[in-house]
Amino acid sequence: MISHSRRLLSLTTAMVIASTAIAAAAPSAELIAAAKKEGMLTTIALPHDWCGYGDVIASFKAKYPDIKVNELNPDAGSADEVEAIKANKDNKGPQAPDVIDVGLAFGPQAKKEGLLQPYKVSTWDEIPDNVKDAEGYWYGDYYGVMSLFVNKDLVTNTPKDWADLLKPEYSGQVALAGDPRASNQAILGVLAAGLASGAKDGKAAGEAGLKYFGELNKAGNFLPVIGKAGTVAQGATPIVVAWDYNALSWAKTLNGNPPTEVVVPSSGVLAGVYVQGISAYAPHPNAAKLWMEHLYSDDGQLGWLKGFCHPIRFNALAKANKIPKDLLDALPPPAAYEKAIFPTLEDVDANKAAVTGGWDKVVGANVK
Repeated sequence: MISHSRRLLSLTTAMVIASTAIAAAAPSAELIAAAKKEGMLTTIALPHDWCGYGDVIASFKAKYPDIKVNELNPDAGSADEVEAIKANKDNKGPQAPDVIDVGLAFGPQAKKEGLLQPYKVSTWDEIPDNVKDAEGYWYGDYYGVMSLFVNKDLVTNTPKDWADLLKPEYSGQVALAGDPRASNQAILGVLAAGLASGAKDGKAAGEAGLKYFGELNKAGNFLPVIGKAGTVAQGATPIVVAWDYNALSWAKTLNGNPPTEVVVPSSGVLAGVYVQGISAYAPHPNAAKLWMEHLYSDDGQLGWLKGFCHPIRFNALAKANKIPKDLLDALPPPAAYEKAIFPTLEDVDANKAAVTGGWDKVVGANVK
């Protein structure tokens, strides 16, 4: 039988790179001094219960108390982050984000539009090549798989797969964790449903996912409400399609009130990668670079793992025996992840175009 950590490592077979010695480089004294002189870092769209970000931000503040962290719009989606850079190109005030954390498809888009500046962190070589821009404009930070978060007080029979959600017993119970016209999490939730139908490439899977959600809406099972821990607890959204790390974090927050369950579907197991980037117009570019060094350090990467995410340097950290056993044990059974599909950037882009362009026409539900 394969050991727990070995099986978890199998999750990333699609992303494995040649092993390198674990990086131990620290940010330079010059960078730290320049960042302290700027005195501020402006982030956007980082809810504290998303991927352990609360503790990750707190550890940055503890490490660099001279730098104030200005947090904008924690509940924004990836498209909102890109728009915030555009809207504040000429604004060096507190509404201009220095850094963004967006879905994989949004990184190349932002680079193409001239909204990012390149920077390679000191642990650059341990980020898999297929989830980073060769020039350093964007780079993968963490990933998870799409799951179902279920309120067990209201849902008698826990759904095990996407097809189950179409059953009459789930009438008025199924929600997405964002607006599929703007939220990366919701856009990829549609892709996961499409992959479960057997569709292969991004465009076909996106269209199949739209058809699925159209049927779900027509059946009266889909709720046009953005789902989160609070809406699940209130009973407003008894079942939410969300990243596993969000669902696990919500379950921890709710602490059994109500009882919940996190299900990795038996088909359409979609793995999704998020990426970091520094705004080309960042008012605090050195603080932004220091933030990136923090995120890609052992400390930052393990901070995300504590938030139930798989950090992008997971393989290198595991190889160097730097991952505490309790963090591995807190994740869902590795067997649930063995069918994980890592879509190509082209598939993610094609799916995004299909979903954002076709949602209103095919599904017609105004999610808000």
